[in-house]
Formats: sequence, structure tokens, C-alpha cells
Amino acid sequence: MSREVWPGKPYPRGATFDGTGVNFAVFSQVATRVEVCLFDPQNPSKEVERFELQAMTDDVWHGYVPGLEPGTLYGLRVHGPYEPQKGHRCNPYKLLVDPYAKALHGEVDWSQPVFGYTLGNDKQDLMRDERDSAAGVPKSVVVGDYFDWGNERRPDVPWRKTVIYEAHVKGLTMRHPKVPENQRGTYAALGHPAVIEHLLKLGVTSVELLPVHAFADDSFLGEKGLSNFWGYNTLCYFAPEASYASRRTPGGAVNEFKGMVKALHAAGIEVLLDVVYNHSCEGNHLGPTLSLKGLDNASYYWLMPEARYYLDFTGCGNSLNASNPQTARLIVDSLRYWVEEMHVDGFRFDLATVLGRMGKGEFSPSAPIFQIINQDPVLGRVKLISEPWDVGLGGYQVGGFPAPWREWNGKYRDALRRYWKGDENLAGEVGHRLTGSSDLYQGARRRPQASINFVTAHDGFTLHDLVTYSHKHNEANGEHNRDGADDNQAWNCGVEGETQDSGVTTLRERQKRNLLASLFLSQGVPMLVAGDEMGRTQGGNNNAYCQDNELSWVDWNLDERRLALLEFTSRLIQFRHRQPVLQRRRFFQGKHIWDSEYKDLAWFRPDGTEMNQEDWNKPFTRSLAFLLGGDAIPSPDERGQRIIGDALLVLLNAHHEPVRFTVPPPTQGSRWVIEFYTADDQRGPEEPVSSGHFELTGRSLAVFREVPAT
Repeated sequence: MSREVWPGKPYPRGATFDGTGVNFAVFSQVATRVEVCLFDPQNPSKEVERFELQAMTDDVWHGYVPGLEPGTLYGLRVHGPYEPQKGHRCNPYKLLVDPYAKALHGEVDWSQPVFGYTLGNDKQDLMRDERDSAAGVPKSVVVGDYFDWGNERRPDVPWRKTVIYEAHVKGLTMRHPKVPENQRGTYAALGHPAVIEHLLKLGVTSVELLPVHAFADDSFLGEKGLSNFWGYNTLCYFAPEASYASRRTPGGAVNEFKGMVKALHAAGIEVLLDVVYNHSCEGNHLGPTLSLKGLDNASYYWLMPEARYYLDFTGCGNSLNASNPQTARLIVDSLRYWVEEMHVDGFRFDLATVLGRMGKGEFSPSAPIFQIINQDPVLGRVKLISEPWDVGLGGYQVGGFPAPWREWNGKYRDALRRYWKGDENLAGEVGHRLTGSSDLYQGARRRPQASINFVTAHDGFTLHDLVTYSHKHNEANGEHNRDGADDNQAWNCGVEGETQDSGVTTLRERQKRNLLASLFLSQGVPMLVAGDEMGRTQGGNNNAYCQDNELSWVDWNLDERRLALLEFTSRLIQFRHRQPVLQRRRFFQGKHIWDSEYKDLAWFRPDGTEMNQEDWNKPFTRSLAFLLGGDAIPSPDERGQRIIGDALLVLLNAHHEPVRFTVPPPTQGSRWVIEFYTADDQRGPEEPVSSGHFELTGRSLAVFREVPAT
């Protein structure tokens, strides 16, 4: 049949249902013709209708189809130049995913002709392939926007109170015994009361989800029987990944995701998304043609002067060019959609340095995308976190992002790992990292919360493996152990891998507690990786991106040792929440504030003497202490009142032998009590300190709190 198509409007982009029909709007400044293809919901590979978007306004092709409804499956075909040497790769034989699609149905089938060129031809990508790819491409889905949010409210957790929990939707929930089997590994599972109960007991305020934007598996992984588990291979920046929905109906993932957010918000927990706007799943010049490449390749991607090839700042074959206004608009529209329609609370930007590249590819903190986001009335109020590096020239930008961005602090991770395994020349570095990294952020008038502190992340060893393996063991990935980082700053405590040696296992548990205690006693924003609180292991695999199996899934069957670690971690986080001195909004000054009894920060040698510059410079300084004045907090509370909390004394000994510390005397009428001692997690809380000295076991940490003497 011949469907009636009205001119429609050039906005909003994508397919928008208004109650009586659907408006389509697609950008391409090189297209000569744009078609919309409709597909049979019962047989998604079968095209049932095709019509042309005949109206075009400012390079946006648009049309309105009355009577079309949510649930409709569609794809795009773009006619235009196929001239790879000039950066153009239009090919109407290749069905394209609408980059503004709100949902996708189906997966990429690599056995179908999804490449824009003829595979095996000597001319490679210069020879256009004219076979229809529709059977191998996911279909875009028209989605209605109704959802009953009820009285849902955003938690709006202040940065100083934020505790981030990095998790994978499937990895966290796939083995949870209290989640119904048919829900495990899904958005519904993450919003299940049993999972939320764990998060609340732990004390985290914000769940940061590994990518949930619809992504494509990699063909080379499929050949090995593996898959892209982490999902850093985005196909569509608006659609939630359908494989994480408990029901696989077209568009069903949208409402299930919203239901998860609603449940987490009801518990006071924020939802942050790890987003991958630095590259797409289309790869380099030999990659598939699935969406942006076939729409307007030269607008969306960074290209070399010889435009056939791509500039690759990511190591993934291509890089999105956020300095192009249309690419910037795609990114900002996507972000705004997830905030306004999906109600998420913020974002962590993977390889965020790519977004700040301008001109010839150099990074600038004044890049247009940063200014656009900062000025946006919607995005300016959500949490923004950068992974401040990429693989391009000048890519390491820790400390280089503009306010209000926060940054994954890779220097924090490296310093704390090296310190606790006993490396030398780290006293000054550790001092900066524990107190908010003022050397990185204070000069730019940023705050301690600019630093996202972490000792592990999804990429690398788990906490348990960090103290169990000195070398990566990635054989299961099928790359002969060549993949993954070689420099992990890990130490196996004397034996590579699991062991029954009680001395080694005791030391390992202590090292875990040392790292966790350091993390939650530091100024800045702590991030914990899901499962680290329970001693999760990946068997030494430090790059489990392709392991969608029990190697990556959190094991909830806890023995006594793992239960003890969970309890210790929960106590640490709850302690942090109670202590204002651990939530400072300004950097320390090393002096008395107001009429404080103590300096806001003082560092001590084990003999009780305040440290001087010579002490900081000694290469073998591994044992030190710091005292935080609970009555020396300069920032007032939300009502302008002075904040007074407890004074805390932290003793650190990364030396392998015991060290006797002289404990600074408490103020008059007060006494010190032990809250945590990593060498004996049964000691504390509030255990009295019996004398003015305390012997710290080798490689251990103790926390004292000042309380009234009576």
C-alpha cells in the first residue's frame, strides 16, 4: 500500500509519537535521499513498506506519518556519495539504525552483509557492497513516552556525601539467590528489594552502571564463543540495552529501565550511567556500516587528512568528533533524554578526553562540548564524571578538566596501591591523595570532591585479585594473555594465586582492609566496585570485558571470610557518613580554624612529632599518622551553621614490621577510642586506648576517634 506522508517537522530528531502519528527527523548534510523502511514485528527481517522523507530543513530530512503507532519497527536507508577517499560512505543497501532511536529490537548478525564494502575484494572499502543488510541489523522501535512515575523524587545527593558503587546490571544480579530466576541479570533485578537491601546496608548513595546504551557484540569475540560483556561498543545512544530486560518485547526495555530507576530513587539511591560518547561500534574504515557511518560519516567521526581513514584516540578504531556541532548535538540530546525521560542522576564519561579534542585533535578544557553541557539548564545540575584520559597524544588529563566536572583520579589509585605493597618515595604522594589531591585541583579553584577516588575499577584486578596475583592471567580471553594492562601495581603477598597458607591469607585480608579503609578515610568521592566488599575474584583476569559468565558475575554465596569483609566495608562506609571531617568541601590549610582545639590537619611521625619537609622527602617513610580536627571545618552547613564533628586520628604503617606510635594527647576532658584496626577487625568500635602508645602491626592501619572522657 502507499502510505500518506506529510512534510512533518525537523524536530525533535528521531521518531516521535504524538498520539495520532509519528514524526521522523534525520540529519545528514551529504544525503541526496532518505528512506524509512518498516518491518514486520512477527518477522523483523521482512521489510513490509518503504517511504521517503521528502522534506528537508537545514540538512534535517523529515516527514510525518499519520496513524503510525508505538511498537513500529523501522530502519533508515540513506542515498548519497560513496566516496571513502573523501570521507563519505552512504550506501542505501545498508539498513541503518536511527541514532535517535529510543529502543532497538534484535542484534547485529555478522553473518549478514553488514559491511558497506565487499569483503574479500582487493579494493577493500573502496568497493561498495550492494547486498541488502536488513536481516543483520537491529530494528529501531517507535516508543511512546508514557510511564507512571508516581511521586518519584530524585535523591539529589550532595557530592560531599556521595559514595559511588560501580556495577554491571547483569554482573551484579545474575547469581543473586533472592532474585527470581527469570529476572536475574536485568534492570528488574537491579531494582529488586533484595538487591536494594544490600546497597542500603552497605551505605552506597549512587549506583554507577557500566554501559546500558544499546551496544553491538564484536564479530571476533563471537568466533571465540565470547561476547562483549562490558558493553563499551555503543550502537545507539538513546536506547537502553534490550538484553538487560526481563521481557524482550520491542521497546520493553524502556519501561523496565524506568521501573528500576523509580525503585532505586524510592530507596534514596542515585543512578549514574557510564557512557561511551568517544567512539562507536562501527570501527575503522574496515568496520561495519550500521548507523552514523552510513548517515554522515565525515560529520560524526574524526578523519585523517586522507579522509578514507579515521583518527583513533580510543584504540577502538574510530573517535566521535564532538567539536562538530551535529555530533555535539547528538551527545547533548542523548544526555538530556536520559535525564529528563529516564530520570538518571548523572554520567561517567568513558575516555572523556576525546570529547575535549578540537582543531587538529588537541585537548582543551574550553572545548565547545564542555561549555554546552555546563550552560545547559538540564545537564548543568547533574553529576558529571570524566575518565580523564584517552590513548591519543596528550591524552592523560587528570586535573585538567573544567569545573563542574569530577575526575577518576588514576594517580590516587596508583599511589595507594604502591604504598600498601611497600614501595618507597611515596610519603608526599600519599599525603596529597588522602587529603583530596590539592596538588591537582586546588590551583584551578576546584574542591576536594573533584577527585573520584578508587583503588579498583571494572577495568583491572578486583580487590581480592589485587592482593592475590602479581601478574595478569587472561588466558580465558583467547589472546594468549597479551590483552589487559601489564602494570597493575599488584602484589600477591608471597604466593601467586589462591593458597591455603594461613599467613599469606591473613596478610591478604589485612591488605584488603587497608585499601578499603584508606579509600573511605580519604577526602574526595569514594568509588567501590561491586563485589569488592565481598572479596569477588576473577581468577587473576584483569580484562574480563568478554567474560559473560561466572568469572564476571558477583558470587553471593559468602563464607565466613567474605562475610567479615562485607561487614567491615559496611562499617567503614557508615562511619564515613557520620563524620563531617571526612566530607570537607574545602582543602586543608594546616592551621587552626575558628577557635578549634586542633589544626584542621596535622601530620605526625611515629614518635609523635609533627612532620617536616625532611620527613616527607625521606624515601623510606612508610609509617605516618594524620589528625583531622573535627572542630576545624571552615564550610558551614546548608543553613549557614558551623559544623562540628569528631576529631579523628589515623595511623598508617606500610612497613612489613610492627611500628610503635606515640599517640598525640587528646584535648582536655576527652579520650581516644579505637574505631578500626585492620590487623584485627574484631577490635573497635569505641574500644578505649589504654595508653599514649600504640603498636601497629606491619602493613596495617588504625583509626582513633576522640570522645568525651566520661
